Amino acid sequence: MSKTYRTLSLLLVLLSLTSFKSDKECQYAGANIDFVKSQTEKALENIDINILRYHAFKAISAIQKTEKKLSNCGCIFAEEGLQNSIKNLKLATKEENIDVAKDLLSMSLESTIESLNQLKEHEFHRNVSTARSNEITSKEFENGNSTTYKPVKAIYTKIDQSLEKYRNSLNTVVETVDCKEAHSFTKNIVEQCENQLLSETLTEGKKYYYLRTKEITLGAMELLNDCVSK
Repeated sequence: MSKTYRTLSLLLVLLSLTSFKSDKECQYAGANIDFVKSQTEKALENIDINILRYHAFKAISAIQKTEKKLSNCGCIFAEEGLQNSIKNLKLATKEENIDVAKDLLSMSLESTIESLNQLKEHEFHRNVSTARSNEITSKEFENGNSTTYKPVKAIYTKIDQSLEKYRNSLNTVVETVDCKEAHSFTKNIVEQCENQLLSETLTEGKKYYYLRTKEITLGAMELLNDCVSK
């Protein structure tokens, strides 16, 4: 292999790893923004101004912990949406009139949802634009021209494999446990995962573990939505 070809191969490896990390950061940011959304919704549901503020403060804290992830992700439109969201959340915590506070929370929720939508658009366009270069790079890895990517990819593969038992157990819960109890059970797991993902000290492996656990559990929750709404 020529020196020029080796240099190009190495560049592709680095670009692929950077893209891979950014994609993960986008997913982690999305999980955190989901938490912001749920806390804002809980604040809106309450008629007690103190409980409203409690959930609003949790949403503010989650946004602050998401800013670095969004910066690494590179979605400036999602960042702008969260800035609008946190601005109205902070105003809501200072408001004495609960109706005015809820108006501010409604505007914040709208900005948060827009931020989520922008993040999804961003991930879609990133995936399309990098698909070809990643395909070429993957072939290089498979041909044994790089040893860098395989250990990184192996971490996620191992976690996915370990979570298959959890997925099967969850399916059993959905099929055999009372619907409302099962929904409450899965909802608690999702909230636990969201809380864990807010931690700034998690290793990459643990972040991915909680992200995938949340995704799998949300899939189970969707199967239970119809009976809960009855």
